[in-house]
Amino acid sequence: MEVKDINRLKVVLAEKKRTNKWLAEQLGKDPATVSKWCTNTAQPGLETLLEIANALEVDVKELLNSSKDNVQFVKIQQ
Repeated sequence: MEVKDINRLKVVLAEKKRTNKWLAEQLGKDPATVSKWCTNTAQPGLETLLEIANALEVDVKELLNSSKDNVQFVKIQQ
């Protein structure tokens, strides 16, 4: 299964004319961590995602790609 980009952080930062370094400072995180989020090599936790949304003044939904290809559903047998 091909891994798709889960978050849109890099896009939203560009739209808001903000940098990875700025976001790292706002969150008290290492810039390398934010860089990994922007390249989708790693993903922020839910609490951090909310902090990112607040810092960028966007709805948390704007930070996530909504493509069905990104979600894998598992059918549970009863």
